[in-house]
Amino acid sequence: MNTTHTSLATSHTLYSLELRSFFLLLVCPFLLFLILLVVKSQSRWCNCAICTAYVTSSWSSNYPNLCDWLTDLLRQSPTHTIHIHVLGNIITANPDNVEHMLKKNFQNYPKGKPFSAILGDLLGQGIFNADGECWHFQRKMAAVELNTASVRNFTAHIVSSEISQRLLPLLDSVAIDNSELPDGEVIDLQDVFRRFAFDVICKVSFGLDPGCLELSLPVSEFAKAFDTASMLSARRGAAAFPFIWRAKRLLNIGSERELKRAIQMVNSLASEVIRQRKNLGFASTHDLLSRFMGSVEDDKYLRDIVISFMLAGRDTVASTLTLFFLQLSKHTRVKESIREEQERIGSCEELSNMHYLQAALYESMRLYPPVQFDSKFCLENDTLADGTFVRKGTRVTYHCYAMGRMEEIWGKDWAEFRPERWIQDDSKFSFFPDSAFKCPIFHAGPRECIGKQMSLMEMKAVVAAVVKRFDIEVVNGNSPKFAPGLTACLSGGLPVRIRRRVQTKQ
Repeated sequence: MNTTHTSLATSHTLYSLELRSFFLLLVCPFLLFLILLVVKSQSRWCNCAICTAYVTSSWSSNYPNLCDWLTDLLRQSPTHTIHIHVLGNIITANPDNVEHMLKKNFQNYPKGKPFSAILGDLLGQGIFNADGECWHFQRKMAAVELNTASVRNFTAHIVSSEISQRLLPLLDSVAIDNSELPDGEVIDLQDVFRRFAFDVICKVSFGLDPGCLELSLPVSEFAKAFDTASMLSARRGAAAFPFIWRAKRLLNIGSERELKRAIQMVNSLASEVIRQRKNLGFASTHDLLSRFMGSVEDDKYLRDIVISFMLAGRDTVASTLTLFFLQLSKHTRVKESIREEQERIGSCEELSNMHYLQAALYESMRLYPPVQFDSKFCLENDTLADGTFVRKGTRVTYHCYAMGRMEEIWGKDWAEFRPERWIQDDSKFSFFPDSAFKCPIFHAGPRECIGKQMSLMEMKAVVAAVVKRFDIEVVNGNSPKFAPGLTACLSGGLPVRIRRRVQTKQ
């Protein structure tokens, strides 16, 4: 009898699977056809040259990256503003428009619910994805903590320790002497900086040491899952037809299934970070998570904060350092000027006095910002400074990458890597930043990056230490090609050889 019931149950299961497969094969294509008809009938459907090129990706035959194509379009526009209708997205490289959005009419341009829907699975209600009181609370608390002397000193100690005990020994272990032929070991410098930044942000933000900066060790599961989630979330934002990723999420198939798995991994590991921090105690520690735990009891909220710290502290720093050394490999004059400044100051510890180094970092970020663009959603009908009408609910994007390449902003030598454009007085080498709305690499207005000074300190410390001891030889220094993601990440990494400087051999 039991055998009979088992056989009937098996037959029933197989029948159900066959019926479900038949339904998917027959009905799904029909539903997809209907959806396409609905989408095409909507006002956002457009057959203009820009929208057609975007949807078909025909731009890729002439440009290495989407951001390069958009930059060209923005240059050609008299107002440096364009409209990609299929995305419902106004894109601008006009500093007056950026100031209007980020400062003068700030309340009318929040991140918005559509943006929260795109990144909500990954970022939750973290500071980069939040609006209103949730954003105010996190920003106020983080600003207070980041400005305390104890946190600044704690961060400086962590960065210094990570550089001296891990980064420099790692580079030295694969370095060759300058007199040797170019047959030394090739390493991926982008991978090194991502590991370095991951270790630093985990120590500073969570009080935990993942020990990633060992090339013999695999990249942590958290880091890999975060990279996957970042890449697939970015694809959502670039989708011309959002209904496709929403349908895939509903059916749990394809890229959305992969994204779900990655986010589950991120969530589980973020929960483990919180659990470990609680077990270790947090009443008298300096890491940022411990300080937030004193005011926040909701683990879900803490998880969102953990992910936001990770995005800000790892990806942007690693991206900037990678692209900076790519630039430095092409401009020996700049590298020597940094070394001359070091000799003049006399100590790598005096980072605040290294104005030329800071100018060089800003110049690199002008050309290759770690976050290439940022979007807001218009609450009420508005008109931008250049006269562009913005309908309620429209996505408005300011394009940092394109802004760094505008002749009207930077002059005819915009393509030249020239740190001197950030120097106020050549005789004193005094760093003088231009308007944040011309180069919003750290955002601008009320949402300006509160970790700006901390990240600059970290990046200056790395550059000063590495440049003093090594020459970085990029194996393939062609035009960068970026991988999809929330930050600028080089597709294929940055293969380099490390050479010891003769001056450092005692």
